[in-house]
Amino acid sequence: MSMASMKKLLGVVLFALLCNFFIKQCEGGNVSYDHRTLVINGQRRILISGSIHYPRSTPEMWPDLIQKSKDGGLDVIETYVFWDNHEPVQGQYYFEERFDLVRFVKTVQQAGLFVHLRIGPYACAEWNYGGFPIWLHFIPGIELRTDNNPFKKEMQRFTTKIVDMMKEEQLFASQGGPIILCQIENEYELVEDYYGEPGHSYVKWAASMAVGLNTGVPWVMCRQGDAPDPIINTCNGFYCDGFVPNSIYKPALWTENYVGWFQSFGGRVPYRPVEDLAFSVARFFETGGALQNYYMYHGGTNFGRTAGGPFVATSYDYDAPIDEYGIVREPKWSHLKELHKAIKLCETALVNSDPVHLDLGPQLEAHMYYMESGTCAAFLANINDTSDFNVTFNGNTYSLPAWSVSILPDCNNVIFNTAKIATQSTLVQSKLINKVYETIGTNWKWYNEAIGIWGNNSLTNTGLLEQIFTTEDSSDYLWYTISVEITDNEPLPILHVESLGHALHVFVNKKFAGTGSGYDEYSNITLEKSIILNPGKNTLDLLSITVGLENFGGFYDAIGAGITGPITLKGLKNGTQDLSMQEWTYQIGLEGEQLGLYLRNDIKNTNWNSGPNPPKNQSMIWYKTEFEAPDGNNPVALDLVSMGKGHAWVNGHSIGRYWPAFLSPENGCNTTCDYRGSYDQYKCVKNCGQPSQKLYHVPRSWIQPTGNVLVLLEEIGGDPTKITFLTRSVESLCARVSESFPSPIDSWEMIMKDGLSSNKPELSLHCPEGQLISSIKFASFGTPQGQCGNFEHGECNAIDTRSIIEEICIGRRSCSVPVSVKRLGDPCPGMDKTLAVQAICN
Repeated sequence: MSMASMKKLLGVVLFALLCNFFIKQCEGGNVSYDHRTLVINGQRRILISGSIHYPRSTPEMWPDLIQKSKDGGLDVIETYVFWDNHEPVQGQYYFEERFDLVRFVKTVQQAGLFVHLRIGPYACAEWNYGGFPIWLHFIPGIELRTDNNPFKKEMQRFTTKIVDMMKEEQLFASQGGPIILCQIENEYELVEDYYGEPGHSYVKWAASMAVGLNTGVPWVMCRQGDAPDPIINTCNGFYCDGFVPNSIYKPALWTENYVGWFQSFGGRVPYRPVEDLAFSVARFFETGGALQNYYMYHGGTNFGRTAGGPFVATSYDYDAPIDEYGIVREPKWSHLKELHKAIKLCETALVNSDPVHLDLGPQLEAHMYYMESGTCAAFLANINDTSDFNVTFNGNTYSLPAWSVSILPDCNNVIFNTAKIATQSTLVQSKLINKVYETIGTNWKWYNEAIGIWGNNSLTNTGLLEQIFTTEDSSDYLWYTISVEITDNEPLPILHVESLGHALHVFVNKKFAGTGSGYDEYSNITLEKSIILNPGKNTLDLLSITVGLENFGGFYDAIGAGITGPITLKGLKNGTQDLSMQEWTYQIGLEGEQLGLYLRNDIKNTNWNSGPNPPKNQSMIWYKTEFEAPDGNNPVALDLVSMGKGHAWVNGHSIGRYWPAFLSPENGCNTTCDYRGSYDQYKCVKNCGQPSQKLYHVPRSWIQPTGNVLVLLEEIGGDPTKITFLTRSVESLCARVSESFPSPIDSWEMIMKDGLSSNKPELSLHCPEGQLISSIKFASFGTPQGQCGNFEHGECNAIDTRSIIEEICIGRRSCSVPVSVKRLGDPCPGMDKTLAVQAICN
């Protein structure tokens, strides 16, 4: 850019600064906003946020998760509020243990972070029934999420309940608390047209109702282009750099930036490269964003029957910066941390000026923020997804990799590029616990679940009942039972069953005869199976199973489940026999559920079988065993790959549904994924041909020192003797830094005092708390090849690299190594060299 162009640009920027004086500011207690940003206690802020859903972890995990979020550069923790678990029975509230919302908010407050409370109360969130309690379904005349008086009455009552709880605890920012934003409804724009005019009026009512609760903080509606003032409409998606709020008075807020995607039973495992995630964040702030939220920052676990979908897996890891077990995922966490530092160095310029856009070439652009005081920040972007380019800006030349953003807090010096990772990565290992394994292998009890009608509370009906209406979601299971009479010499009939799913098991004369399932929320089950019927009366028992209720879509609450029919016997002498409209007997749930077999001390039942060799590959059977607590403090996982489908409990705590028998498709996976170019949930996937989930999180706080009880309900057959407990820990640290790539700068003061000339590149390693670097598995300065776990020496390699690294790092929790020929030698003069290290922590 020439000096004349620069002067012209400064004139444009100053004009934009003058315009800022005429922008309306919307007051909201101690939190207000204008077109550019949120203002908290008089301070204009750029905010980095991350989603952590309190029920998807345990209260004992919360402080560590929140502290790691703070250490990663977050300002705000965002969470939904889960109505179904807070009010499981109409008028009866529950706010204990994992659902202690006040405790969670106060834990965030104690860490010095803000809270965005997404009350909804519709959540979606891959949560059962979208977070609505099932009893709503049975209120006479109700229609959910529309201008319907019975629904609005209940929604307002619960929303008011939550707001009043927060007020009583002085938790809104207007009271000196941490809550700076609240959300009403959620992504309603995506379904609004299904509801017609009542949907449009519902949006206005919801906004007015929320504002009328007088929280003293702004309210938002995400993905709601017609959100009425003063509600802020926000963006959700993989990219939001093109988002424009529906009013010139509102800031650009991004409430969900998907860091990966959720996992489904029978599906591949999605992941998102951090280079692309960082690119999306930098682009959003480059183009005028004020708050960005990672969905999820810690995904956690769908304990119990909380997963919705259907078919959403028990793991809600989401490829998040903090993994399901609470372990920092590298290099995602550290690379984003450095990105956050770079953005914060630009904060003063970002919040006090508007971006000025400059074209630098095809798919090349800059955005510059300039203050009258001389403070200046700039972002340079290459949105080409294949080619690197050199660009000229402010009289300097900069190299921009494809699909990347460079950040210049002083409009001159690049301190961060989204595509260049200079932080450590890790390999997380799962270590077999021999003591626990041996205990499980020799101490088993088992109980055969009753097939079909087991209690005196069964019911009969002519025709097929819908499952949700019948069970009221009190159980995943509903038995459909009928007696079928067959004459002598009938040919082998074919049983035909159609069901809304989500899974179906067939028993003929109390013996397992087959199973079927859907594969996603849009698929139904059509099962055809040759069955053997005896002359005379036969019993046909069909077990219909839900795997989480629908959680999204127009009128999703009206989508049923269970066996809809027709149910027929084909190939009989007299043709096809339709059983659908005959008299059926129904049993809600399983006998073992009624007996409480999953409890640590199931005092209602003493008829367990016992011995060292439990039955294997048997359907509808309960298993029980005891185990000792694993040594140490590392997170614990249960490996259930030897089992089929069912549910697991530890000491009476449900760790969720399991389904290792449901394998993902054989193809479509990629061992590496090019971060360049637009991402969606199908672009980067792994785990083809494997169980969608092998390991199941068992929180440490649920495990006692001794006498722990594991209970399994197995539906289709597995081998419990091969079940293992494992601990999860960081096995290796890896880092890779080029001598030409500057280390991130810690503060603006460093730039002002020393410039970038003193900012020499360093390679840093940092073991988890309680561990030290015990050995160096690989070290090379030159042209090392490969990735963490499979580094190899290149043609250029300094022979003393490993001994130098060992001297600096072994026996320390962390170490830093200057990446320079002065310290490491020069094996290939004139070449840009890289230092790559893999270290072991113990």
